[in-house]
Amino acid sequence: MILLVRHPAVARAWAGRCYGISDIGLSRAGLMQVRSLAPQLAAWAPTYIVHSGLRRAATLALAIARETGLPVTCDPRWRERDFGAWEGRSWQAIYRATGNAMDGMIDAPDSFRPGDGETTTELATRAAAACAALPAGRVLVVSHGGPIAALLGTQQGLPPRDWLKLVPATGGTATVER
Repeated sequence: MILLVRHPAVARAWAGRCYGISDIGLSRAGLMQVRSLAPQLAAWAPTYIVHSGLRRAATLALAIARETGLPVTCDPRWRERDFGAWEGRSWQAIYRATGNAMDGMIDAPDSFRPGDGETTTELATRAAAACAALPAGRVLVVSHGGPIAALLGTQQGLPPRDWLKLVPATGGTATVER
């Protein structure tokens, strides 16, 4: 079984911003989430812990590792979507500059590259490859909303338009069977 965990809340300065692969830290609330989530997630008794390599995911994974005594593995395939030139900009500024272009992530998943970044199909392919590479056992993955939703949506046979509702809240979880 695989337990997918979305990273805790990010620094308040990033609220309303596109931060995809940007390596940003956690907010105070996010750090409090780490303190409460780590023991709960450790109680799930994982046999393997992996994170995306971005600080907002690594912080929680390392806290779980301290609770369990397990080593942690970093796999960048679990990173959030690469939004290219959109990284760090507010979603409002992106909308003002591009209009409805961001709908391309849903309407043209094979070809639209937000900010010349990664297509939705590339994100989903990367998440599926990361999942396929996981070892057997009870695997806990600390990742991001995009890869989690892409993996769940693909496994459920849903079109990309329906994936957004699969993004867990920060600190939220989803399970997938092999």
